[in-house]
Amino acid sequence: MRPAKLLAATALLLLAGCASHPTTAYDPYEPYNRAMFTVNDKADQWVIKPVAQGYQAVVPSPIRTGVGNFFDNLKDVYSFAFNILRAEPEKAANDFMRVAMNTGFGLFGLIDIADQAGLKNNKTSLGDVMSAWGWKNSNYFVLPFFGPSTVRDSTGLATSLVGPGPEKLVYHNTNEAIAFYSVYGVNTRAKLLGADNLLDTAAVDRYSYTRDLYMQYRAKQLGQPDPTQPVDNFNLDDLVSGGDSSAPAAERKAAPAAASAPAAAIAASAAQ
Repeated sequence: MRPAKLLAATALLLLAGCASHPTTAYDPYEPYNRAMFTVNDKADQWVIKPVAQGYQAVVPSPIRTGVGNFFDNLKDVYSFAFNILRAEPEKAANDFMRVAMNTGFGLFGLIDIADQAGLKNNKTSLGDVMSAWGWKNSNYFVLPFFGPSTVRDSTGLATSLVGPGPEKLVYHNTNEAIAFYSVYGVNTRAKLLGADNLLDTAAVDRYSYTRDLYMQYRAKQLGQPDPTQPVDNFNLDDLVSGGDSSAPAAERKAAPAAASAPAAAIAASAAQ
């Protein structure tokens, strides 16, 4: 385990212990969360979004789709392992078939053969595993660069980052890792460019709106009760469908978390 990664993971867990006078039950770290949300938002405004716009303008749509498919295939490897840990053999077998098909016949995942074959996209994270085994409820927590999360999901992400994974076969040193995650981040952000105006129009308080939208989305994913009061009749699908039409369907369904903090695209899903 690299010291830098261990330090980063430890820092995330220490930050999660700094609650201060919560005004919302599921957001006891609101002062910190708001500050980090602003940092992420500024990073996106001045760096990530302009780069993503240039990337979208220069790189043809089929190539962007292929890049997205490649990263999606790596996430299926994680999903396979995590569905085993969740004691979901049927989903694990489905994930295994997706990886085998897309890797073997889809040019290492550049072409999504599995979707065309009707195999379900069961993307599962370590946070989902912990939820399945008892950690049902978790407080909202904004990660640096990664964006909206919960304490449970942040713990799962940190654990995934420091552990072995298929992406370690792609890069072998720090510079290669930076390039790897940068390509992933920019490609993911480019898919969400069309969603920016929808979020700005819908939200009076971008922070609280993003928080509640994310918590509702995660509760729906995990089959749990909604911890928030409905924000309004805003449709999650409307937010995500505004993105780049080249985005794979599964990526668009998973987008609300990243859309609300696009700087998260630097590395988040590659570890899930």
